[in-house]
Amino acid sequence: MKNVRKLTEGAILLAAFAVLLLLTIYVPLLGMVVNLFLAVPFMLFAAKNDIKSISVFIIASLLLSFIVGTIMSLPLALAYGTTGVVIGYFIQRKKNIGVIFLSGSLVFLTNLIIIYVASIAFFKVDMITEMVDMMRQSINTSADLLKNFGNTQDTEKVIKQFNNGLNLIKTLIPTLFVLSSISIVFIIQLVSFPIIRRFGVKVEKWKSFKDISLPKSLIYYFLLTLIASMLLNPEEGTFWYMAIINMTYILQFLIILQGYTFLFYFFDQKGVSKAVSITIAIFTFIMPIFLYIVGILGIIDLGFGLRKGFTKKE
Repeated sequence: MKNVRKLTEGAILLAAFAVLLLLTIYVPLLGMVVNLFLAVPFMLFAAKNDIKSISVFIIASLLLSFIVGTIMSLPLALAYGTTGVVIGYFIQRKKNIGVIFLSGSLVFLTNLIIIYVASIAFFKVDMITEMVDMMRQSINTSADLLKNFGNTQDTEKVIKQFNNGLNLIKTLIPTLFVLSSISIVFIIQLVSFPIIRRFGVKVEKWKSFKDISLPKSLIYYFLLTLIASMLLNPEEGTFWYMAIINMTYILQFLIILQGYTFLFYFFDQKGVSKAVSITIAIFTFIMPIFLYIVGILGIIDLGFGLRKGFTKKE
């Protein structure tokens, strides 16, 4: 009876996955939203079954995705499937919500890298390079039109700035992959956890944003990266240049995140409405100069425990 129930449950979840996959592939606008729910069937199955059954479920889902879609749907099924399985299995093992999130992000990041490398190796398609080249051609075409109006010097400055920006995008591919994985997995968990709770899966709730505090060691990694950048001073295009600049951007992102959590904590302690806190956060995010201030707050909070000095107003 137990095996029959497991098979029935697996078949229903596979059918649900097939419907979601079809909508994702063949209904473009709706598919942009539906694809975020692809991991739900895998979470539900992995949260209630053993590793052997989970492995069979993944293999079955890959075969099903090949049948209902094309070979191009396999990477989609693999990325969301393995991520959902890891999240579901860690929920079953009652792991901390932070561990579940980081594990899911690492799995999704691994899939992104594999898909990117495979597309270059087997299909000779580098999506990011092609996108950058298209943008460069567009800029050059626009520049030629502007030169006809006689504003040559300003046009050349603008072109140089845009080309430097496009070169930076290619350099920051690892950072883009990491931040994309973190963002996508966060959204997947945000939309999926309420659904799986409805099916009886107990999931630990996230902390409030204001209560999130990153490890203090983050500030030491940031300082080491800055020191390495000054001492090594690597040339553009070298491995060390790529490694240091990517580490710098990722650490800066995390420190700014810490700064925002402190701002929300501070406003909460002072009894300020959440709507005001969100408005201020959006304003500071839009104005780059304020991001430096937020980053400094993040550094001070990490290094000196800034939020410990505030108590809630009664």
